[in-house]
Amino acid sequence: MIFTLTKRNIVFAVATSIIAVILLVSVRATSTASLFFGSTTRKLPVYSVETDGEKVIALTFDAAWGADKTQGILDIMRENDAKGTFFLVGFWLDKFPEETKAIAEAGFDIGNHSKNHLNMPKLSADAIVDEIEYVNDKVLELTGTKPTYFRAPYGDYDNKLMTALEDLGMTGVQWSIDSLDWKGLSAKQIYDRVVPKAKSGDIVLFHNNSDHVLDALPMVLKGLKEAGFRFVKLSDLVATKDYTIDNGGVQHKQI
Repeated sequence: MIFTLTKRNIVFAVATSIIAVILLVSVRATSTASLFFGSTTRKLPVYSVETDGEKVIALTFDAAWGADKTQGILDIMRENDAKGTFFLVGFWLDKFPEETKAIAEAGFDIGNHSKNHLNMPKLSADAIVDEIEYVNDKVLELTGTKPTYFRAPYGDYDNKLMTALEDLGMTGVQWSIDSLDWKGLSAKQIYDRVVPKAKSGDIVLFHNNSDHVLDALPMVLKGLKEAGFRFVKLSDLVATKDYTIDNGGVQHKQI
């Protein structure tokens, strides 16, 4: 009798294990973005954009500390018939209102980089909205236009932040090429990180006050021009509706 019960227990345990494995494989096959049994899919910002035809690339400049090189960036971009996008932090806006106006007057997009440059996923949902709306309101006050795009400090996103952006009618934007200019790289090192890797639809990250941005930018623009690229603002590249994002963060516009 004892042997019979034990045998039944073994058969039951084996059968249960087999069913569990089948279910797990089925869940994983259904969605590589899902975690386990009913968990939600991770929402992604835009890292780059699928493009057709002309080679285009978006240069972006995060501004959080310092502004003495901002006008130089605008001048170099103008000399190369290039436009781009600045992502501004709230305390930078408060300190440099005239530079903010100059960016807008030069025809550049202004994106939202949060009020205090905090790690957004660590904040409450209400605090996230406060961080975003402060910058939106300040940019609107200074330039007459409210930001459409948001870049999270440190590139840290989660579903809570992405949902807040959706509710505010905004689009999260990351980058596909990081110049690492903030690390003090030389102009040549920055060039090597950007130009040889560039593809149409890429979004490139610079910082407005990094050590060698004014030395590197002319080289980068020249190299990308010679490779056939045209420079665009995010508003010319990144869709805000009727699109999908694949699991690599590439935006695909729906026709």
